[in-house]
Amino acid sequence: MKKNIAILRGGDSSEIAISLKSANVVYQHVDTHKFTPYLVHIEGADWHVYQDGKTYTIDKNDFSFSVKGEKKSFDGVFMAIHGTPGEDGVLQGYFDLLNIPYNCCGSFESAITFNKAMCNALLKQFQIPSAQAIIINKGADYDIEKIEKEIGLPCFVKPNRAGSSFGVSKVSKKTQWEDAIKEAFIHDDQVIIEAFINGTEVTSGVIEKEGELIALPLTEIASENDFFDYEAKYEGKAQEITPARISDENRNQVQSISKTIYRTLNLKGMVRMDYIIENDQPYLIEINTIPGLSEESIIPQQAQCLGMSLKELFSLSIENMFVNDKA
Repeated sequence: MKKNIAILRGGDSSEIAISLKSANVVYQHVDTHKFTPYLVHIEGADWHVYQDGKTYTIDKNDFSFSVKGEKKSFDGVFMAIHGTPGEDGVLQGYFDLLNIPYNCCGSFESAITFNKAMCNALLKQFQIPSAQAIIINKGADYDIEKIEKEIGLPCFVKPNRAGSSFGVSKVSKKTQWEDAIKEAFIHDDQVIIEAFINGTEVTSGVIEKEGELIALPLTEIASENDFFDYEAKYEGKAQEITPARISDENRNQVQSISKTIYRTLNLKGMVRMDYIIENDQPYLIEINTIPGLSEESIIPQQAQCLGMSLKELFSLSIENMFVNDKA
């Protein structure tokens, strides 16, 4: 019997538009011979299912819905919500309580990886290098002169817990500090300020298959803009070159580090890790436990380069949740 799969979309962050794209792509490519997909929209207190042009309210007590008096439940959840409450682990805790499996990291792992500063500081204890960084909290006092002296210019100012490059600014001169910090605080009440690393930006996808980790081909990011911002990511202002034009040594090093991070943090599902390679040393930028899955997103490009169709990629992700659930 086919399993009912809820494809979650929406969320409560600036990334909602990206989530809608990701979920729609997953819905269109799910293997309907194996699974019955349902689009489930979650936005604040509004939780509903789309089916046959109609909407049905989700019963949050058991994550079910009813059609003409017949109750329907879900066997598993495909998470396509970027940002809160999907990528930060909030919904994972809810599904754990209901004993409904999902295709991504657990609540604890999601919360850690969603916090860029905490995650990178933790991984430095395992010899995974990342840029020097400082955190400032909304409402707290901070000394720009002291930060600039410690971090240097240029540097990046970004929300600590957000994605899709929302609120990210490159600061190259003193007059840009105020606007950059103000913009970042729009998206989070914590701001991370990172030292600039001058090198080649690459991103590495990892997924499990039959208990083994598969490192997908690396993608090189060559932005037309000053950095890989929202416009570059989603409006065609960057070249995303797969496989990346880097040495075999650098490629193997990045893929090895990615697998190490995956195991060290006990990650699950499809995970994307971003790096900058400077003088043959990869520096971790951030970890995305629910990466974008729209047609223009990187993980689909990498899977295609490996010879894996989107149907195969999403089927693997769904099947893994039931293997992990049994384990």
